[in-house]
Amino acid sequence: MLPEIVRTVPGRIRQWVLPNIRAFVEHRQPVIWLLSLVIGLSVAWAAIGFRQLIGIVQLYWLGDTSEQVLSVARQTPWYMIVAGPTLGGVVVGIIVSRFLPSRRTGGVADVIEARALTGRRLSLREGLLSAFTTAFSLGAGGSAGREGPVIHLGATLANAVGERLHLPDYARRTLMAAGVASAISASFNAPIAGVLFAHEVILGHYASRAFVPVVIASSAGAIVSRLWFGDAAAFIVPSYQITSYWEFPAFALLGVVCAMVAAAFQFALFSAEYVARRSPVPIWALPICGGLAVGLMGVAFPHVLGVGYEATDLALWGQLPLALMLTLILMKTLATAVTLAARFGGGVFSPSLYLGAMTGGAFGIIAASAFPELASSQALYSILGMGAVAGAVLGAPISTTVIVFELTGGYALSIALLLTVAIAHGANLALHGHSYFQWQLEMRGLFVKDGPHRTELRNARVMDFMTLPADDAEAEYLDPERETPSLKPTDTLETALRVFDSSGHTRLPVVADEETGRIVAWAEQVKAVSHFNRRLIAASEEEHR
Repeated sequence: MLPEIVRTVPGRIRQWVLPNIRAFVEHRQPVIWLLSLVIGLSVAWAAIGFRQLIGIVQLYWLGDTSEQVLSVARQTPWYMIVAGPTLGGVVVGIIVSRFLPSRRTGGVADVIEARALTGRRLSLREGLLSAFTTAFSLGAGGSAGREGPVIHLGATLANAVGERLHLPDYARRTLMAAGVASAISASFNAPIAGVLFAHEVILGHYASRAFVPVVIASSAGAIVSRLWFGDAAAFIVPSYQITSYWEFPAFALLGVVCAMVAAAFQFALFSAEYVARRSPVPIWALPICGGLAVGLMGVAFPHVLGVGYEATDLALWGQLPLALMLTLILMKTLATAVTLAARFGGGVFSPSLYLGAMTGGAFGIIAASAFPELASSQALYSILGMGAVAGAVLGAPISTTVIVFELTGGYALSIALLLTVAIAHGANLALHGHSYFQWQLEMRGLFVKDGPHRTELRNARVMDFMTLPADDAEAEYLDPERETPSLKPTDTLETALRVFDSSGHTRLPVVADEETGRIVAWAEQVKAVSHFNRRLIAASEEEHR
């Protein structure tokens, strides 16, 4: 009896294990894991090169390559402060108007769009040129962030690998998320945040199949970044403490205030973009005008120039007076809105951290004056403000919370940070209803927050499910005497389903040219619905595998 059991167990183990291994190989997971490592290392080095290029560009007007822009700018003649962004605008204007078809640099919204729209590619040439333009923009003093452009660069490199190797769509999206994770990890020295951001913002799900490649890439990015820059966090945070649990209502109130700052920041960005689009100024001259405006602001407030990490550090250390911090909230908002509307490259992450640090620091001073026995240190409020404003602007409360943890090393404030970020995120949705990236996408007609069914309805085309006539079939034409509705091959699935429903037809002709009326194919309602269901099932499988 015992020998029979011994012989049976290995066979049952093989029956159990071999199908799993076979599925693992068929889904090309070994290849994806290896590619994620290669992508993670490559994107990390690209992120380092991006940061070095920003410093090199600074040489022509600041004579310094460090990130201490504020300290150097204070010692620089005023005319060079004006000339730096203005001359930078000349270069940016030439590149944007002549070499970038979209007339703007890429960012996180483009990555989300490429993930949501199957077949939407990120051009490698445009991605590299966009990264160069953004590095020049920030090196010239543009008031924006460097993280969003690096995310776009990482996704572009990953997308190029997926296209070159003809990988399936889900694999391309996974590698794209891996590139994003490495970009975040290398930029912030924050590997955990890189993993969460790639899932929360880019993929929109936490599928097990995507988790390992994303972690591999994020880990590789962190290792390369630490070998180059060291193990230190991006911000050196002074000691802080939570004085009393009675202070938590103040943290909740800070979340509401940060939501108001985040909403005002986004409205300023939208308004400046609206004005720039309706402006008679030609596209090549917009960066010059914007650079001049930012340079003039930088003469009076050099704190707003560049990425702004030094000014953020000063707020964390309580070295800025209340009046100046309140003023810088306004000036940084204005400078960033002008920078991005003028077609300078850059993102909104660093400005969001900047505004959050100023908001939290100012709130902390006011709270300490009102309740000196209960108020915690200003550093604590600045850290909470950083997470709250950034989380509300980006629409990524979980990954933003972890990013602030890893940026500051402040794990001891977890409860307070979670509460502040959550309230800021919820209040921003109540005030504004969108994150910054969602607004950008909706301006392009893509409503990702409505769910995958809306994306699939607008992404699928009639050409995807129409039936072509036989090769030897005679040409058919629409009967002009009969008012039969027709479709075009490029019509969306949503349009087709509405025409089927309103007309009562279950089979409609597809015409390429309405003037000739030649029928090139036929579209059937049953096939349209089946195609929609298959796409929804595929999206659901990808999210849960």
